[in-house]
Amino acid sequence: MTKTNQWGALAAAAGMLVAVGLLVLIMVVVEASPAEATFPGKPGKIAYQGDDGQDYEIYTINSGGGGKFKVTDNSTGDYAPSYSPDGKKIVYSGEDGPNGDYEIYKINAGGGGKVQLTNNDTDDYDPSYSPDGKKIAYQGYDGNDSEIYTINSSGGGKVQLTDNSTSDSNPDYSPSGKKIAYSGYDAPNGDREIYTINSGGGGKLQLTDNSTSDHAPSYSPDGKKIAYQGYDGQDYEIYTIKPGGGGKVQLTDNSTSDRRPSYSPSGKKIAYQGYDGNDAEIYTINSGGGGKFKVTDNGTDDDEPSWGSN
Repeated sequence: MTKTNQWGALAAAAGMLVAVGLLVLIMVVVEASPAEATFPGKPGKIAYQGDDGQDYEIYTINSGGGGKFKVTDNSTGDYAPSYSPDGKKIVYSGEDGPNGDYEIYKINAGGGGKVQLTNNDTDDYDPSYSPDGKKIAYQGYDGNDSEIYTINSSGGGKVQLTDNSTSDSNPDYSPSGKKIAYSGYDAPNGDREIYTINSGGGGKLQLTDNSTSDHAPSYSPDGKKIAYQGYDGQDYEIYTIKPGGGGKVQLTDNSTSDRRPSYSPSGKKIAYQGYDGNDAEIYTINSGGGGKFKVTDNGTDDDEPSWGSN
C-alpha cells in the first residue's frame, strides 16, 4: 500500500515536471517568435497621400481599388502615412499651421481622434511604427541636417539614433523590432544608399553600394527582404535586397519613375507610387515582380502608400 502511494506520488511529480517543461517550452517559443513589424496578416487597405485640389490629405483605399476614404480634411498639407500594427491608427507628417513646419501626428484609420506627437520648430517627417506599436521612428532636423529619431507612440521619449554630417531619412522598422532600415548618404558628396541600424542606435550596416541614389526601404513581413527605390540611370525603379546586403533583384522596369514601395501584410504584393503619363498613382505588383495593378486612377497625384492589415 505504501509502495503504491509512492509510485502514485512519483507519477504525479513526473506529470507536474512534464507540464512545467511544456509551459517553459511554450514560453520560449513565444519569446523567440518575431515581434512582426511589417505587420504580417490579412492585407487590408492602403493609406496614401493624395492631392484634393487644395493640398495633400491622407486617404485609404481597397488594395483592389475602390472604397476610397478621406481620413484628413484641413487647409494644410498631410503627408507620408504609415499604418499601426493593428491597422487602427495612421501616423503621418502634417503642417502645424499655414506657415508652420511639419510635425508627426496620429489619427484613427477611420478618421478623427487626431493627436500631435512632436512639437518643435523644425521639420519631422516619414514616421514608421515599431512592430509592438510602442515606438515611432521618423526623420527629424537637428539644426544641420536630418537624422533618425524615435519617440513613444503616445508622444515624448525622443531618442536620436543617427548623428552625422549627412542627411538620413525614410526609416522603417524590421519585423523583429531590432533594426531600422533607412536611406543615408555614403559620403558628404556621395549618393544615397540603404542602411540598417539597431533600433536603440549603433550597429550601422550599409546594404547598397553604387553610384546612384537608393531611397525609401520597406521590410518584408518575414524580414527576409527589403524593397526600395533605386535609380537605374534613367529613372527610379523598385528593387529588393537581402537585409544583410546582396541578392539585389529589380522588380519594375519602365521609362517612368516608381517610388515608395510598401509590402503587403501577406508579403505577396508590394504597393508603390508610379507615373501613368499624367500624374502619380498607386500601383501594386507581385513581390517577385509582374502582375502590375493600378489601384488609383484620377487627375491628381497619389503618393507614398502604406499597406495596412485587417
